[in-house]
Amino acid sequence: MSNLTEPFDRNKPYNNLPILPPDDEIVESREVLKGLINANKALAELKGIAKKLPNQSMLVNTIILREAKASTEIENIFTTDDELYQSFTISDSEQKINTKEVLRYRQALWKGYNDIVVRQAITIDALISIYREIKQANDGIRPPQTETVILKRGSGRLLGEVIYTPPRGVQVIKEKLNNLLEYINDDVKYPYDPLLKIAVSHYQFEAIHPFRDGNGRTGRVLSILLMIQKHLLDVPILYLSAYIIREKEEYYELLKNVTAHRNWSQWIIYMLKAIEETSRYTISKIEEIDRLFTRTKELINTRYPSIRKEFIEKLFEQPYISPKKLLDNNMKSLNTAKKYLIQLEEMGILTSKKIGKEVVYINIDLFNILAES
Repeated sequence: MSNLTEPFDRNKPYNNLPILPPDDEIVESREVLKGLINANKALAELKGIAKKLPNQSMLVNTIILREAKASTEIENIFTTDDELYQSFTISDSEQKINTKEVLRYRQALWKGYNDIVVRQAITIDALISIYREIKQANDGIRPPQTETVILKRGSGRLLGEVIYTPPRGVQVIKEKLNNLLEYINDDVKYPYDPLLKIAVSHYQFEAIHPFRDGNGRTGRVLSILLMIQKHLLDVPILYLSAYIIREKEEYYELLKNVTAHRNWSQWIIYMLKAIEETSRYTISKIEEIDRLFTRTKELINTRYPSIRKEFIEKLFEQPYISPKKLLDNNMKSLNTAKKYLIQLEEMGILTSKKIGKEVVYINIDLFNILAES
């Protein structure tokens, strides 16, 4: 039940942030239930079609990179596709700062994914670990002397005005987080539809705002991990941030309305629509990538049957590839890797580009698929 006992004041720390769950009658409207049906159906289709890929790592690496790029763009951190993919062929010192931010988000997502596979539960330590990876920081829960406030974004007369002040005090924040994590992890005590939990917990994490910075990205990683924990997906492939970018004004407005007016219903409907639409989007990307992979494999097998399937799959893990990145237990010779890449360039499947001292090869068709919004 809600513990809201006093009016919300955007200029004061919201230590009275109500604990979870929200009142059932607030969230279980007919429109919410319809949204749950549609979102669950789309997500189940996504999970099923992803299993049909010969190697899901082809999809995971590409989709996670797109998610990382979009999630950082929400925080006004931008990088081009070209800079992003080139980063895998150059040293850390040569990478641009914004590109590093994107790659840290991707690494944080992998770290969280590996943790959830082992623990099957979200913990405060796991959230801190994700935050630290994103921000390359060593601190944890926001200390009381940090007077964090949320300011109006965008443009207009109210730009820069305080719209929200999150809870303050380490103990208060931990109590709110413990309640959130119990709500997430305990499906016996809180037997709600997993997608409902994802929508509710996304708001609650943003409202708690437990870290100095990086809360938005940490919260979006949390939403993806919950889909893994609740067995809605096997691997983190839902490209959720793209929808938020497209509907950013509505996203922040609905978050604000939950805080100020406890308007849960419209927020949940927004999140369910985001999950449904991005599931459909990701399904279309999987189908495009799978068709391209099948055509490419058939062409290569016809002309160069000695090139192994595993080699071809690596060409689909990211658009840019260097000969060194192809070496593994199946491919131990750098000269053989270079030979294959040159052959595939001659076929028009790849094109080469010199970056610094290294020649890399680009899967142009894959690059174009991923670059399309």
